[in-house]
Amino acid sequence: MRALVLAVEGIKNRDLWYPTILGVLVVIAAVGLFCGTVYMLLATNLGARLGFLVAVAGLSGFLVILSLLWLSTASPLNTLKGRIPQWRAVESLKGGDVARSSIPAVQTIKTTGKKVDLAEQANIKAAVDQVIVQPSLETGSSEVTATSRFAVYESATDYIVKNAYETGGGNLFSEVDVQTGSPFPWIHVSLHKPRYGTIDICPVDTAKAIVPIGDPIPDPVCDASKPIQTLVFERDLGSVRVPPFVALVAFSILFGLSLLGLHWRERDLMAREAAAGAEVERAAAATPERTPEKV
Repeated sequence: MRALVLAVEGIKNRDLWYPTILGVLVVIAAVGLFCGTVYMLLATNLGARLGFLVAVAGLSGFLVILSLLWLSTASPLNTLKGRIPQWRAVESLKGGDVARSSIPAVQTIKTTGKKVDLAEQANIKAAVDQVIVQPSLETGSSEVTATSRFAVYESATDYIVKNAYETGGGNLFSEVDVQTGSPFPWIHVSLHKPRYGTIDICPVDTAKAIVPIGDPIPDPVCDASKPIQTLVFERDLGSVRVPPFVALVAFSILFGLSLLGLHWRERDLMAREAAAGAEVERAAAATPERTPEKV
């Protein structure tokens, strides 16, 4: 009776079957159909062992070329890729006093750094929203949303970006790397000079935003009675090309082993043919030459 009730209700948690189990079955079926059929054709013509070596060499060689394409493309979409470059909030300073920062490069950023122009305000605002705005869920939603430890505002309109500075090279919130001129530098991240950015934000004065009906809405201004908050960001270069590089190394090793196996097999065949030829020569030399008898 309980089984009948469960069958009528259906699957409550579909995540178990879709896409987890379904994805595993699709991968197994694809490998069995495409790789298995090729191996079967090779095995019927070349033999089981030689057919397996040829199939593995062809597959691993194709994967080497594919991983090279993953590694060299400018935007590796729908491929193996790691973390994308992004700005990561590392510190929050009250009152806008950057001298209290634990990072030496940030302590003098307002004197030795570069001030970001107003044209970058939109990009800066979008990046800061993800850090200091508390995400809200719709009523009845069971989705779990990650919250930043710097989130103090409920809406993106509750604060204003006042000033922004950068140090360490490059443009703040720009994807282009200054050292190489490429959005995805080939130089290892350990060889790059760290990039930092500071952003001064202040809460909006809500009293001045209230105007009579019909009057134009004024531009938001900072609330002078509340302190300024400074967020410190560090540029994370990410690891977009690390997974393709690991795949290239692994497939190259597999391709080399398969070619080495084919080389060893060919060398063994040549050694066997040479041994068989030497045996025939020894047998021919050991056989006495017969002279025809006179009649």
